[in-house]
Amino acid sequence: MKLLIATSNEGKARELLMLIESDAELKRLIEPITLMQLGIRVEFEEEGESYLEVAMQKALQAAKAAKMPALAEDSGLEIDVLGGFPGSRSARFMGKGTSYSVKNECIIKMLHGVPEEKRIARYRCAMALATPDDGVVATSEGEVEGVIAFEQRGEGGFGYDPIFYLPGLGFTMAQLPTHVKNAISHRGIAFRGISEAIKALAKKLP
Repeated sequence: MKLLIATSNEGKARELLMLIESDAELKRLIEPITLMQLGIRVEFEEEGESYLEVAMQKALQAAKAAKMPALAEDSGLEIDVLGGFPGSRSARFMGKGTSYSVKNECIIKMLHGVPEEKRIARYRCAMALATPDDGVVATSEGEVEGVIAFEQRGEGGFGYDPIFYLPGLGFTMAQLPTHVKNAISHRGIAFRGISEAIKALAKKLP
């Protein structure tokens, strides 16, 4: 079964492809295709009250546009002391054209003087699987808690990973090997929660 990875974010697409690659049964059952490989551009509406609503909209929109099953996600960084900001605005914060290095420095400045115990944050992710005929057929969510670091650390990952510090491991997300990050990340948790539904769909469809 061909499965469209419905994101225009290269970092997210790369991680999702690696998650699929790490599951032997899933790797055998599906042929993942990215929007870039398909050569189509989908202007996602991204309207909704929650990450899950947006993920469902994206999956349905992509499935209908590409005429194949689609897996979509929506995710964000929530910082407690900022009232959950940037949250659903994580990608649009300071404008989509602004580099994450600049965004990360801005967040560090916003938390100037805030001690580590009050820098609690979480990554949240919602995923949805949809088909052109049946609409959304499965959803899943995942989250991981950490704190905002006092400086950017690490070259791996993408987005806010250089400032998302995991006290239990002593590293930021950007300092972790990709396979370790995928094992504990919000995206990895959400993916594993929906992987059985993807397998079931692949066994049902040609």
